[in-house]
Amino acid sequence: MQITSSLVSFVSVLWMTVFSPAQYKAKPVSCRLWAEPQIPEFAMNGDFIIGGIVAIHSYTNSGENTYSSMDFRQLRFARAMEFTIHEINNRTDLLPGITLGYQIYDSCSDVQMASKIALQCENGLDPVFNDTGSCSKLAAATVPAVVGDSTSSASISMARTLGPFRIPQVSYKSQNIAIRILIDKSQYPNFLRTVPSDQYQATALAKMVKYFGWTWIGAVRSDTDYGNIGMAAFLKAAQEEGICVEYSEAYIRTQPRSKLERLAGIIRRSTARVIVAFLHAPDMKFIIEELSRQQPPSIQWIASQSWIIHPDFLRFNMCAGALGFGFPRSVIPGLRDLKGRTGSSEFLRECDGSEDIRALQNPYTDTSQLRTTNLVYKATYAIAHAIHGVICNETLCVCLSIKMTMHSLIVLTVSILSVCSESCPPGTRKAVQKGRPVCCYDCIPCAEQEISNNTDSLDCAKCPPEFWPNTKQDSCLPKPVEFLSWDDTLAIILTVFSITGAFMALCVTLVFYNNRASPIVRANNSELSFLLLFSLTLCFLCSLTFIGRPSEWSCMLRHTAFGITFVLCISCVLGKTIVVLMAFRATLPGSNVMKWFGPPQQRLIVLCFTLIQVLICVLWLKISPPFPFKNLKHYKEKIILECGLGSAIGFWAILGYVGFLALLCFILAFLARKLPDNFNEAKFITFSMLIFCAVWVTFIPAYVSTPGKFTVAVEIFAILASSFGLIICIFAPKCFIIVFRPEQNTKKNCTVKASIKQGVSETEPSRVQHAAYVVMELRRCPLGGSVW
Repeated sequence: MQITSSLVSFVSVLWMTVFSPAQYKAKPVSCRLWAEPQIPEFAMNGDFIIGGIVAIHSYTNSGENTYSSMDFRQLRFARAMEFTIHEINNRTDLLPGITLGYQIYDSCSDVQMASKIALQCENGLDPVFNDTGSCSKLAAATVPAVVGDSTSSASISMARTLGPFRIPQVSYKSQNIAIRILIDKSQYPNFLRTVPSDQYQATALAKMVKYFGWTWIGAVRSDTDYGNIGMAAFLKAAQEEGICVEYSEAYIRTQPRSKLERLAGIIRRSTARVIVAFLHAPDMKFIIEELSRQQPPSIQWIASQSWIIHPDFLRFNMCAGALGFGFPRSVIPGLRDLKGRTGSSEFLRECDGSEDIRALQNPYTDTSQLRTTNLVYKATYAIAHAIHGVICNETLCVCLSIKMTMHSLIVLTVSILSVCSESCPPGTRKAVQKGRPVCCYDCIPCAEQEISNNTDSLDCAKCPPEFWPNTKQDSCLPKPVEFLSWDDTLAIILTVFSITGAFMALCVTLVFYNNRASPIVRANNSELSFLLLFSLTLCFLCSLTFIGRPSEWSCMLRHTAFGITFVLCISCVLGKTIVVLMAFRATLPGSNVMKWFGPPQQRLIVLCFTLIQVLICVLWLKISPPFPFKNLKHYKEKIILECGLGSAIGFWAILGYVGFLALLCFILAFLARKLPDNFNEAKFITFSMLIFCAVWVTFIPAYVSTPGKFTVAVEIFAILASSFGLIICIFAPKCFIIVFRPEQNTKKNCTVKASIKQGVSETEPSRVQHAAYVVMELRRCPLGGSVW
């Protein structure tokens, strides 16, 4: 910094000084400024001259031509400073007896011109530097303080020029973040400003863009310190907010037109519909005019403070709805009534005397939007108060209170969407596209049994085992529980058949009981018949235990009840079959068949066969009983509530034992199928056992392969089908004779006789009669009674 200060001192004192060779040789040295001084646009003498630098004009190079334009807002800033100084001079409480003057210069929006004017403020307007023979100027600077400039680049250059000479500089519009280096009072104690840093603006713009959900934007900036550093701060804040930038381009109006056309082409081809423009108002104006040459694209502009409040942009439809942050409006009483020359004759025209400048409508005369103008007003007053504090003998300072103002929010009536990729809705997750910014991604649907309940989720979460995603996959819903419930159509049908079967068994029992003295009932071993009908009734009713929500007790009851009742049923049929078969095999009189197959032995056979099944069931329930459990494997989208077997060995042991008895009964009945007609109930038992075995052989693969509630339905169907087979095949013929053919229910028709159509020989009747006698004794039927 010492080198810089020395260089600035050298430039300010010697570089702008020329030595005349002739005078150097002939007479004392005379130091003069290098060139003619810059004439101020507005000037007034006073005890203290306050310098002002504003960018009233701007120049643009376009090929071989140079264009000049005037910024009426900057002109208003200059006149506002002039107005403020006149107002201060008219006050009696501030700088009494002291007159402030001013020299307001036009920097022409040029950094070099601003530096030159800053040096001129140090040296004064007199081109003769010193006539004493020395080029050292010991007098104080002619300007004690400077207001300006409006651009950050010019303000930085001026601060480096004015700083070594301790000339205070108050900027009214320099918001650039780079000026934070000038806040170091140890190096730049002279720099002050009445405007906040662009760091706050950049952060606020990023948050505003994020608030509206615009994550895919374009960025345009002025190719100056204001634009470059301000945009760098915005891009950093945007990255922290998760905003992606498709392009970031720089432009300044002094660049060739080809650069402007290239920038306009980029904006037109861009997919980003939101553009953040960190530009000076003149630069922005050139871009808008270039875009307006063709059908302008639909763009949502996010503006920096430099141009969002500029009234010139109100005439462009493309700028309608632009958003940005601006300084609060203020009112400066009397400013509109200020009259005087404009300081430039380039826009003057002849008047006829009837014109009223107060009726003129342009940015110069518009005092309804005094924002930056108010900052100029404050900067001038700050210098006046500083001078007052230095030269006036005041012992008391009053600190004015600060009033905070809450402004209303801006309400958008048009929804603008500017994103590289649409937001991923719930039910999907984000997958970043390879080689593209993080804002460009694909929305991948969540996998099966996974959900995402937030927008733009990075991952999907898996639902718990007993839950399943809804159709949108944004929430987990409890899986429906399936079992054969009572209100199920299939359950109702099976219940009807079950009750019908039980009712049939009761009806047959009632018929047999009412006709218990008839020959056909007495010939059919009524004791085993009633026990068989009782067991068939239980078989029909036990199927109802399979319907309804499985519980611990119902699971144990359904399988054990089924196993015991069926064994009891088949044991009765087996007992009847053994008696007949053994009686006809014992052909010799005096045989001891009666000793081994009497009524007590028949009861014992049924009891023993049944107790074996009871023992198997008790062991099963004791070791590993059936239990209700939720089957989550068969179906992913629902839960099957069923009875687990506990021990599969126990279940298949019960079923195997039933099958063994049925097969044994079938074999014995098959062997007895050729007995004489009156004893030929064996063929009905054979047919019933054939149906029974066919049903249960078919049941096994169906039971294993059928999932869910249909497994239970298959088991119920097997129980009902086999039960109906037994009751119809064994009892239907006898009931038919009792009810519809009572004439056949006589002793004569039940008397044992040889069947000629069976081919019985002459010696055969005695054998048949002997067998009949044995059977009657075994069944305790009256001698000469009928059998079966």
